[in-house]
Amino acid sequence: MSMQDPVHEKSARPRAFRLDDTHVRLSDETADAFRKQGGTIIEPQPDAFLSVTEPGLPIALDTEEGAIEVAQKRGLLRRTFVSWAGLFWSAAGGLAALALGLWFDRLLRDLFDRSTTLGTIGLALAGFALLSLIVVLVRELTAIYRQTHIARLHIGLAEARAADDREAARTRVGELAALYANRPQTATARALLKELVHEIVDGRDLIDIAERNLMLPLDEEARREIATAAKRVSVVTAISPRALLDVLFVVAQAMRLMRRIAEIYGGRPGFLGVIKLARSVASHLAITGGMAVGDSLVQQVLGHGIAAKLSARLGEGVLNGLLTARVGLSAMAVCRPMPFGAERPPGVRDVAPFLFNEKKKD
Repeated sequence: MSMQDPVHEKSARPRAFRLDDTHVRLSDETADAFRKQGGTIIEPQPDAFLSVTEPGLPIALDTEEGAIEVAQKRGLLRRTFVSWAGLFWSAAGGLAALALGLWFDRLLRDLFDRSTTLGTIGLALAGFALLSLIVVLVRELTAIYRQTHIARLHIGLAEARAADDREAARTRVGELAALYANRPQTATARALLKELVHEIVDGRDLIDIAERNLMLPLDEEARREIATAAKRVSVVTAISPRALLDVLFVVAQAMRLMRRIAEIYGGRPGFLGVIKLARSVASHLAITGGMAVGDSLVQQVLGHGIAAKLSARLGEGVLNGLLTARVGLSAMAVCRPMPFGAERPPGVRDVAPFLFNEKKKD
């Protein structure tokens, strides 16, 4: 009876992969044999954040997904507010709360001095105000927790898909279906996933099925919201008489669009939740270079002859519409509970084609 090498006692779980997968590294002998049979070796993507071919190593994430997760960690998943700005707002908020408390104390004392009845009424109203404040705070914290859960679910599904982890995929897909349990329009998709969750062996295939059946209707709704907001911004800013009104309107529409997209994907952001979401969207725009609309988009606009045909005000409306659409796409990326895998992520041209009116052929 021979003793086994302790290094090989724990063997890796069998895995299936394609030889032309961009994240698979072949040995020199295997690559030469594959080429002799007419195969084409696709080198691993140089822009990948991480690369993995063996169990236990970091999971491969492409550049786009890496940017989304970095943006989520800077906003939606950020727990600490340890910064000079956070310290300032915390101190200012504490002083405001103390001032408000002293004002209420003086008011109640004055009311009791005038009349016991007035003092009782004032005390009751103060109690109702305090109760309402507590309810609002609980709702805010619940909304933040829900949005954080969606962001973590996104990261979990991305890792499960990249690693083709069957058990992780089943767990995450179950959480995804539970997220939309209260939406009747997702009943058919949820029933299908419940039926297939133990039948599909490949984890990546299960996640792709969930994306095609559960996410596509929500993606279409988000696209419609982005298109509507971009069209509204482009029209209003084109006819607005004041630049200040343009800025206020664009900011208001961007905040409303981010909140609406979060609601479509299952979030319910309040005031604090929208602030965290805006931070994630701003980080995603900064990472992907979308805040300045992008040279390629500007070149496309100029290439279609829009700048030459339209007035300056209409040109500003088009650019503001492009920026609004880009903000909506970033919100869509960070609010979506799963990454784009089976489906291609939409671009500005996909959600707002009316901003790229090509010159009609004679």
